[in-house]
Amino acid sequence: MMERKMTREEEFLEKKDFFRRNGFLVIKHIVGLAPKHPSKLVDEILHSIFFLGEINEPKYSPKDIVIDEDMLNILKGNYMDPFNLYATQVPMRTPISCVLDMTVYRTGQEKEGEIISALQKLISELKKDQATEFVSFTICVSQCNKTEESERHYGVSMSTAGRNPGRILTGGSCLSYWELYVADAVKTYYPKKEKKTYFDGTIKIPEHVRCQAFTLTDGKPMASCRSCRNLFGLITSETKEWPYGNCAEVESLTNLLKKEKELEEEVRPTSETYTKENRERAIEETLKEVTYSLVNMLHFKWDKKFYTPHGLTP
Repeated sequence: MMERKMTREEEFLEKKDFFRRNGFLVIKHIVGLAPKHPSKLVDEILHSIFFLGEINEPKYSPKDIVIDEDMLNILKGNYMDPFNLYATQVPMRTPISCVLDMTVYRTGQEKEGEIISALQKLISELKKDQATEFVSFTICVSQCNKTEESERHYGVSMSTAGRNPGRILTGGSCLSYWELYVADAVKTYYPKKEKKTYFDGTIKIPEHVRCQAFTLTDGKPMASCRSCRNLFGLITSETKEWPYGNCAEVESLTNLLKKEKELEEEVRPTSETYTKENRERAIEETLKEVTYSLVNMLHFKWDKKFYTPHGLTP
């Protein structure tokens, strides 16, 4: 009796080709969530995944990742820019951040439990066989106060695997996407776990603000790490220090402060070293680090632009 032919997903699994398997799973997931096409978040996630395939070792082209030929042709018809610009422009965010935004949009920001459960389900699928590609391990929820009625703002941890992609996307988010003061706090330590001597952009989040992280393994609350204490003054007894910018709190607080302008002004950095000149120097050093990692180490042909997604719907 002839053996059953393996599906493409099973072939990837046998080769431990988790990048391609998970990249395709994430694309299928968000395409299914999109209310209409072209969708801005689908556009953004395609570019982000294709970019990560371009800088991966080995490289993966869009055709390598989108293994369904019919889907590939439809995506090309609706989303030309990600296919044309993934090898020259840098994403502003990692892929699971886009999935989170789509989930919040479809579910409603007030339905915290449903949002966390939906992310858990996807992450559980991506983590099969101990894969780490495109996996965010934590989600964070921030509110301007601790009342049930205040708007919730979400964020996930960096969904990159490997040192270079994480460093590049952290620097890229600092330069292009994160809220001004959140980005400046991260730049204070980026790219190493060492505080700059000339620049302190760290901030203090007031105690009345809710900023709660949860593990995406089982949905349980978790304490912020030492890095988040150093960046944002969050109260914690944790001693683990993750790479600065990696944590879900960064994205969650970004979304909170972008919306709550009075709170944003309240947390403005107060250090004497937080000057225009020092800030410009920190920006230049961040750009230099991203450029070195991309161009010198990976030979990426960067046009010095960050990708701007387009779409008629979120």
